[in-house]
Amino acid sequence: MSPIAVDLFSDTVTRPGPAMRRAMAEAETGDEQNREDPTVNRLQAMVAELLGKEAALFLPSGTMCNQVAFAVHCRAGDEILLHESAHPLLYEAGGPAALIGALLRPLPGARGLFSAEQVRQAIRPRVHYMPRTRALSIEQTANVVGGVCWPLAQVQEVCAAGHAAELVCHMDGARLLNAVVASGTAAADFAAPVDSVWIDLTKGLGAPVGAVLAGTRGFVEEAWVFKQRLGGAMRQAGIIAAAGIYALEHHVERMADDHEQARRLARGLAELPGIAVDADRVETNIVIFDVRGTGLTGEDFGRRTERSGVRFSVLGPTLVRAVTHLDVPPDGVERALSAARAALRG
Repeated sequence: MSPIAVDLFSDTVTRPGPAMRRAMAEAETGDEQNREDPTVNRLQAMVAELLGKEAALFLPSGTMCNQVAFAVHCRAGDEILLHESAHPLLYEAGGPAALIGALLRPLPGARGLFSAEQVRQAIRPRVHYMPRTRALSIEQTANVVGGVCWPLAQVQEVCAAGHAAELVCHMDGARLLNAVVASGTAAADFAAPVDSVWIDLTKGLGAPVGAVLAGTRGFVEEAWVFKQRLGGAMRQAGIIAAAGIYALEHHVERMADDHEQARRLARGLAELPGIAVDADRVETNIVIFDVRGTGLTGEDFGRRTERSGVRFSVLGPTLVRAVTHLDVPPDGVERALSAARAALRG
């Protein structure tokens, strides 16, 4: 097996480069749990300003951001509306049910999106024998359907429907900044309709650890309790917060390069016999394609490309995902297409 030279498994595989490592090594630190780490405090202030929120809280992961937000917003027996492909439903080990006893109610919808009318129809009557529909969650961008951006107008409409029914609105912003770069819409505009929102530092931004959750000051004060309860309070966390600061200062605009690489990859894959991909609908840094027409399973395809030093991720029996990021080499797309051709030849 060849060493992996082009890793398209996820944008979580990025590693801090020399400049980011220097920023980490030189970071001022203090006791983060006592709110005395100046670098953590600076990162939190930066993200709060970026998202147009009153306050923010540094957490070890995006999954913890979702779980903390749901814990603040909901109580046992409450129901959270989200898309049927959403990360908290599929990839967070049943966290809301296990940690706070909340229910996740999946909504269908093309390309990872749902509508205001779906929200209105899903809200349960206020009767004592039904769960209380309490919150809704939007994933920006929609991951497993191909990094699809929620349009600002649709975010506003969905949240308006939720707020009209006294729901709280949350945004899983794991790739929110990809949507910002792709759409030209400011992060604060995307965040304005929701009550809580977070950004991940470890995906397109390329930091090694962490995510930042934002909302009102009151929300963040309550979030501190659950951060502590879930083991997310840290000590001299400025070392990792410095990576997030560096990423926000240097790695946002360059996400456009990732998006262009994804489009080039999709166009190339579309030319290969048996591979189905809608190259014209690639919006950000994720390409989803189907290898059914090649006679291979997704696992077969992945094993064969790894022999050429290129790694993809497998989402289903014949569904494969590629995610571009800052560690993809300049010739990475060409090498990935070459590996795909070799995989089809067997």
